[in-house]
Amino acid sequence: PPPRFPSIPAVPPPPPLPSFFPPPLFLPSHKGTNVEFSTPNSSLLTPNFLSPIPNAQSPIPNSQINIIRVGDPNQAINSTFTPADPIYFRQFCQECDSQERLATMDQAGRSSRIIIETANFALEWVNSLYQSRQKQSSSPSPPSSTSSPSSPSLPFRYQRILPVDANDPQPNANPAAVGRGVEIYTPKDIHNTVELLSKRIIELFPEDSEDNGSAAILVRENRQGNWLSQQLRPICKQHNILLYDVGEQDRHSHVPEEILAVLQFCDRPHSPDFLKAALGVLVKRRLIEPQDLNALASLPEEFLYPSPLAPLQTEAVKKAGDFCRDLLNARLELPLYQLISFIALKLDYQQAELATADKLSERINHQIAGDISMGKMLGTLSEIVSSERFEPVDTEDSEARYTRRNQLTIITMHKAKGLDWDYVFLPFLHENLIPGKFWVPPQRKFLGDFTLSEVARAQIRAALHGESRLPDVTQAWEQAKHLKIAEEYRLLYVAMTRAKRLLWLSAAQEAPFTWSKPDNLQKQAACPVFRALKLEFTECVMGEKNQVLTSKKPHL
Repeated sequence: PPPRFPSIPAVPPPPPLPSFFPPPLFLPSHKGTNVEFSTPNSSLLTPNFLSPIPNAQSPIPNSQINIIRVGDPNQAINSTFTPADPIYFRQFCQECDSQERLATMDQAGRSSRIIIETANFALEWVNSLYQSRQKQSSSPSPPSSTSSPSSPSLPFRYQRILPVDANDPQPNANPAAVGRGVEIYTPKDIHNTVELLSKRIIELFPEDSEDNGSAAILVRENRQGNWLSQQLRPICKQHNILLYDVGEQDRHSHVPEEILAVLQFCDRPHSPDFLKAALGVLVKRRLIEPQDLNALASLPEEFLYPSPLAPLQTEAVKKAGDFCRDLLNARLELPLYQLISFIALKLDYQQAELATADKLSERINHQIAGDISMGKMLGTLSEIVSSERFEPVDTEDSEARYTRRNQLTIITMHKAKGLDWDYVFLPFLHENLIPGKFWVPPQRKFLGDFTLSEVARAQIRAALHGESRLPDVTQAWEQAKHLKIAEEYRLLYVAMTRAKRLLWLSAAQEAPFTWSKPDNLQKQAACPVFRALKLEFTECVMGEKNQVLTSKKPHL
């Protein structure tokens, strides 16, 4: 039976919530309640909602207790874009701990053992770095800054994740590592990074396998993802690897382009170019087998309607021909306003894609109302594809869309929180981005070498936390830098813990100063955590030909 927790004294009621939030939950203790709380764990909402729950109105029976599962403060990364602050959640956990109401889950079955060990080392190394800096600092530390491993001034709350027990019920817990589980590269430049990365991806996604697992490239900035997508797209296309760029998909839907290619073929089926484009869509959608499309498109009539004297077609060619003839029959039998919806179904679109196709059809029919013809439809659709960004309809669960098997996903570290993949690639781990530093443009230095908005934010934070005195400009600027660096390290920790079987890390010797100009390469220092990992996990450091440089005993 579950252990009986000791009774706790009543705590002061939480501050009133804004009127647009629902009232806090009051759960009757006599029923025994399990709750998983998913409000952002760096927000004040967490203690406001959860504080009333442990305060039972009646004694807790011996065999039943209230259990509330909350998030991990070491993955608090919301303050990058919001005023959220992990201090609230940490204080809530400390208060529960002081009342013997806190139980931590220190086991995880997601990742292989070497990946867990790597993430644990990164956490401990960052905290030790901060502790050493605090000892070296000549300025007096604030009351909350102590050398305790769980000090609120440290980027991480101390924890060491362990693998689950051998009899754990979850399937494939702590899966076996692929290769060494962790691979660390130092490419010559970002172009060499693409070479090494694509080589590893091709190894992990053999064309003769239909179950290659899931993979993701996690980037710090969207611009890095855009550049990588451009570099990898032809390689993935050559090896029949499905590439999903989350940033691109969020801005632009592939549905109009695919519908246009099929409609152009339906309008002019004897055009080799249009036939090849339509066949390319079918191959991309995995509706027909990859084959020599140039040979099929060179003689459209012979492919679509082979004569008795024509050479026998293979099964793959027959399947492609049947598919194309179904499309042409629909062009003859269906009214134009139903054609796009039919094509969407024929292309085996998922829920979100079908909704996007319906949205596209509705828009086109509205624009050509009164003059409905195939020419008008193609003209309107071509204009949408060439000159606009057609926003897709998002109805599919993002987790399923981003983590599909047999797919390589490019996604930012922030958006990857809560997700996981078999293979995770973390390129471009450079110090100028992780942890990065504040840069003050020259035109904004008229007040001093600081950013006024960040100084004000640090002072407001001090006031909200009830500090006796507000920091001056210099102190506030230093606090702002500390908070940014701490959050960047937590972001890296989140990224590392997304991997299940392989964690691939790299920091090129030459990289852009800013990713708005990716061709402007210069020497860039690696992220401090990356350098520490290379020294600690020497058995995972890979050479240019993917050969291990040293043979240290692997971490277990």
